[in-house]
Parts: sequence; C-alpha cells; structure tokens
Amino acid sequence: MLKKPLSAVTWLCIFIMAFVSHPAWLQKPSKRKTPAQLKAANCCEEVKELKAQVANLSSLLSELNKKQERDWVSVVMQVMELESNSKRMESRLTDAESKYSEMNNQIDIMQLQAAQTVTQTSADAIYDCSSLYQKNYRISGVYKLPPDDFLGSPELEVFCDMETSGGGWTIIQRRKSGLVSFYRDWKQYKQGFGSIRGDFWLGNEHIHRLSRQPTRLRVEMEDWEGNLRYAEYSHFVLGNELNSYRLFLGNYTGNVGNDALQYHNNTAFSTKDKDNDNCLDKCAQLRKGGYWYNCCTDSNLNGVYYRLGEHNKHLDGITWYGWHGSTYSLKQVEMKIRPEDFKP
Repeated sequence: MLKKPLSAVTWLCIFIMAFVSHPAWLQKPSKRKTPAQLKAANCCEEVKELKAQVANLSSLLSELNKKQERDWVSVVMQVMELESNSKRMESRLTDAESKYSEMNNQIDIMQLQAAQTVTQTSADAIYDCSSLYQKNYRISGVYKLPPDDFLGSPELEVFCDMETSGGGWTIIQRRKSGLVSFYRDWKQYKQGFGSIRGDFWLGNEHIHRLSRQPTRLRVEMEDWEGNLRYAEYSHFVLGNELNSYRLFLGNYTGNVGNDALQYHNNTAFSTKDKDNDNCLDKCAQLRKGGYWYNCCTDSNLNGVYYRLGEHNKHLDGITWYGWHGSTYSLKQVEMKIRPEDFKP
C-alpha cells in the first residue's frame, strides 16, 4: 500500500516548530577576529612604538653630531695653537743654537790665535801638513804632528798630500780598499779609526781642532770607470762636540756636477748610536755610516763600500747624488783640508 506524500500544510507546520525551537538559526553569526587579524593589530602597535623610538634616537643622534662638530672645531683650534707655539719655540731654539755655535767658533778662533801668539816665535811650530810644506817637506806620505801643550792636543799621525793643487793638504778621510767598516759609533768617530795608509777617518775632535783657523775643504772622487772628479769649498769649519761637530761650508767650485754636500751644510754629525739628523728616520742606521745627515742624504761619503758589480744597487753606499745618483757607490774618495791663506 503506497504512502501519500506530505502536504504543504504539513511542511509549513514542521518549519514553524523548528524556528520556535531554534531561533538562533536565523540570526547573523557574530564577527570574531581571526588570529591573523589579532597579530596584525599588535604589529601596528609595535611599529608605532618603534617609530617613536627611532624619532627619539634620531633627535639624540642629531644632538650628538652637533656636539661632536663643536668638540672637533675646538680640538682643531687647540692643535693649530699648539703647532703655532711649537714653531715659535723651534725658531727660538734654532736662533739660540746658531748664536751658541757662533760663540763657540769665536772662542775656538781666539784660543788658536792665542796659541799661535805663544808659539809663533818657535821655528819648530807645526800645526798641520801646510806647516810641514812651508818647512820644505814636499813628499806626500805619513807625518807626525807634535803635541800642542797650550791647546792640550796630543801627537797626531796624519797623511799629507803635498802634490794636489799645490799641496799642503791634511787628509781627514779616505775610502779606497773597503777593508775598514765606517758603520761606527760616536766615540770611534770622535777619536778616529782605520789605517792612516789605507781607509780611515781622522777623528772629529782632530778635524775640529785643525779647522779652527780659516780652512778650505777638497773632496776627490773616482768612479768604477776610472773617471776622476773633485769638489772644493772656500770655507770649512767643524764645530766642537758640544755643537755635535756641526758642519759649516762656504762656496763650491769643482767639476763633479751638482753640489751634493751643500744639502748637509749647518747639520750636526750623526752616528748609529747618536741621532742628530733633521728627519724622523734614523739616517745613520739607514745609510750605514757616520755623517752630517740632514733628511737624509745628497751624499754619503762614509757609507758602505760596495765593489764592482754591487756598486749600483744600494742606497747606503758611498754616494754623491750630483754625479752618479743615489744608487751608485764610488770606488775611491778622499777628503782633505788646508788653510784658506795657503800659498804654494
């Protein structure tokens, strides 16, 4: 037996009963925030806080930059003032050294004149090779200068050149064999070293004493090709030890090209253990000698002796920049002095 389908009235009754039993079905669901929305809201708040902190830091950084600029300007002004004061002090010190040196030279000349006055009546008075020449000693070689009791000078063995340019020269330095090292200390350069017939330095104290009268300097050089050159200076003075054996030169003449010793004029003597140069570098250690280093050299006549084959590779050799440049070490060098008023 077939069942009859439900009528429309029956369905309407069922719908009404369901609505009465569950009225919430027809209400709109409440809007709830998803976790992503909650996270986005919190992130916005953090961004606002970070922006506020960045603004504060930017303001603080701006103030610090302004303060740094003010402090930097102040430091620069202080440094400029210190440099100005340093230059003034350096200028005063240079003036004082110059006056002190001049005073010492005047005292030395007065002592020499007094000594000559005391001994000039003696027919045996001998001061240097020029004195021997005037007494008819005309052969070049080794001589002994007698002691000078008035000046307190000991007996001194010297090598006299009685031939070059009229003779009468007292040799104060020679480089020809390379058997003697010239990388010596202050005391050795003061007293002298080497062989009087070979390579030697006469000694700053002796050179100072011999140059207290008006003196002329001659520098003779030979290269490894056999060429000979010379340089002469109309005036030569070596200060005393208190003045660090400072070098003073007059006018240059010669055939060696550019004058490479004038750069060292009015400079103190330096050795590996006593740095008196005008440079931050220790020139005596760099150039391996004792010399009147400025900053550092135009010549280095007391440098390392390099033989043929090694003579054009080093900056610390026996150099004369005005002839062969800074890396050519010469074969032979002699430095010699005689009085300015000497007449053959």
